[in-house]
Amino acid sequence: MLRIATANVNGIRAAHRRGLGDWLASRGADVIALQEVRAQAAALPERAFGDFHVALDTGTLPGRNGVAVLTRRPPAAVRTWGGAALLGSADGLLVPVAAPDRVPLARGLERFVAEGRYLEVDLSDVPLTIASLYLPKGGLPAHLQRPERMREAPDGGARYARKMQFLDGFARQLTRTRRAAQADGREYLLMGDLNIAHTPQDLAAWRRNQQTDGFLPEEREWFGQQLSPRTLVDVVRSLHPEQDGPYSWWSWLGRAFAEDRGWRIDYHLATPRLARSAVRTIVDREVAGERLSDHSPVVVDYAWP
Repeated sequence: MLRIATANVNGIRAAHRRGLGDWLASRGADVIALQEVRAQAAALPERAFGDFHVALDTGTLPGRNGVAVLTRRPPAAVRTWGGAALLGSADGLLVPVAAPDRVPLARGLERFVAEGRYLEVDLSDVPLTIASLYLPKGGLPAHLQRPERMREAPDGGARYARKMQFLDGFARQLTRTRRAAQADGREYLLMGDLNIAHTPQDLAAWRRNQQTDGFLPEEREWFGQQLSPRTLVDVVRSLHPEQDGPYSWWSWLGRAFAEDRGWRIDYHLATPRLARSAVRTIVDREVAGERLSDHSPVVVDYAWP
C-alpha cells in the first residue's frame, strides 16, 4: 500500500503552529505534496518537514507560493521549471541541486518559472513520477468585475488573463510531462491546489458562484479537457462518483467550515493504471481539533505497485 497526500499549508510556519509536525509524524504517508510553503530556506521552522526527505522550490517571491514533495527515501530525480531546487533530509540541512527539465518548457509558462509553482520527483523505490502544483488563483474577466462585490480592487481582468495564460501553457506542459513519464516506464501523479472546482459536486454553493473565479465555465472546461480514461483520472471523484465533495477548502469566515460549505480544489490526478489502484481517500479536516490551514490534506491509499 502506498499512502500519498497533498496539502496546501498556506504558510508552513503558521501550519506548524497549528499541528503540522504532529500530522507529518502520525499520518503514515509515504509521499506528501505541499503547496504555499511561503518561506525561503532561511525562514523555515526547525524540522519543517519532519522525518522526510524533501525536494523544495521556494520560488523567488518572499512570503508567496513555494511547492515541495516529501518522500521516505531520497528521490531518484528532481525537476522544476526554474532548473534548480533545494534537497533536504531529516537533519534539516537543505542544499541546492541542479534540476534540469526533462522536456522543454511550454510556451506561455516562462513568466512563471521563478514563482515556485511546480516541482516533480521520480520516486527511487517505485516507478512513479509525482508532481506538486500550485495553480494561480486568478480573478474575474473585466466584464464581470463589480467593485461593490469584490474584496480586491478591480484590475481590468489582469489576474484572469494571467491565469488563462497559465492554463493554456500548462495543458501543453502536462501532456509532455505525462508522456515523458510513460516513455520512462513510470506512472504520473499530479497533486495540488488547482484553484478550480470542476463540477457542481465540487462546490457547495455552486448556483450562486457561477460567475466566481475558480468556477467560471472556461476554467471548468479547461479542467475537463485534461481528464480522460486514457490520460489522467480525478482519483477522489472516481472513488466518490455521486458524493458532493469531499471538500478540501473552506473560508475562515463565518460558519463555512462547521457547516461544510466548501470547495474541492485540491486534487490527485493520476494516470489510469495508478488511478485504478486507489482504494480509499480521506480529507483530514482537522488535526487534534484544529485546522492546519484554510485547506485540509487530501490523503489517498493506492494498492500499488
